[in-house]
Amino acid sequence: MTRYRIQVSRTAERQIKKLPLDARAQVVRTVQGLAVDPFPTGCRKLTGYDDVFRVRAGPFRILYSVNGGTLIVIVLKVGHRRNVYR
Repeated sequence: MTRYRIQVSRTAERQIKKLPLDARAQVVRTVQGLAVDPFPTGCRKLTGYDDVFRVRAGPFRILYSVNGGTLIVIVLKVGHRRNVYR
């Protein structure tokens, strides 16, 4: 099985560092899981974008883009569900 490379944007990196410790661990586990399966059960494509998806990690959302040609998953934003889409 082919593994995807994970790239985390600077914005997402800062957002992950601001999360509480238990939520941070849950988000990191979910992001690492995207390397094995970039389209896990429950992922949704965001309307209005060509290649941006979201996946849930408790009350937090991870917005990411998948480049299938080069096998890269780019994490764009991470945040609480009420703030991440702004």
